[in-house]
Amino acid sequence: MNIVDRILTIVVTATITSIVWIVAGGSLIENATSESQRKNTRPAEVAPSPEATPTGDETAEEAAGLDTAMPTSPAQNASNRLLIPVKNIRISDLTDTFSDSRGEGVRLHEAIDIMAPTGTSVVAAAPGTVEKLFRSDAGGNTIYVRSNDGETIHYYAHLDEYAEGLKEGQRVRRGQRLGTVGSSGNASEEAPHLHFAVLQTTADAEWWEPANAVNPYPLLTGQQ
Repeated sequence: MNIVDRILTIVVTATITSIVWIVAGGSLIENATSESQRKNTRPAEVAPSPEATPTGDETAEEAAGLDTAMPTSPAQNASNRLLIPVKNIRISDLTDTFSDSRGEGVRLHEAIDIMAPTGTSVVAAAPGTVEKLFRSDAGGNTIYVRSNDGETIHYYAHLDEYAEGLKEGQRVRRGQRLGTVGSSGNASEEAPHLHFAVLQTTADAEWWEPANAVNPYPLLTGQQ
């Protein structure tokens, strides 16, 4: 066989082989893309991935991370409540006398009377500055303490005596001793008590100027 015949043989053989591979490959590709074959080779196309369903623990954890509580007004802090200004007196011992009449019905009391034996310590209901120590016919020995913001005056009346060293302009802390319960002024000696009033005013107003009286009872008992 000469060289030309060999070349022709090689070409024919290569051509036949190529045809066989093309036919066989096409069949494989068709089978691979058939519906049944997809089920085996592409499960993601058969059924979509299920959506994640949180377990009970996951749901609880997620809920715990959410602030689902409705906004509420903050409860009044005990430290902001006025201290009962007479030693050894409990909330249950107090009586709301703010709206009681005085002077045979001519005026309202606009204060609270805290009954206690003569000599019982009177203490500051809140911090502030002693603005005035004043002796009056009605109130007897009185103390005007202005709050730190200047807008409230706490009025203590019918004291038996002032605490030693107490003076005008002195800053006092909550619970500091101011004097003792008594019956000075127009109070009955048979019913010693502290007359305590809360007056809303302005920072530039004098201690003696008219002010708005606020009921001390809710402020002392935490009901406001």
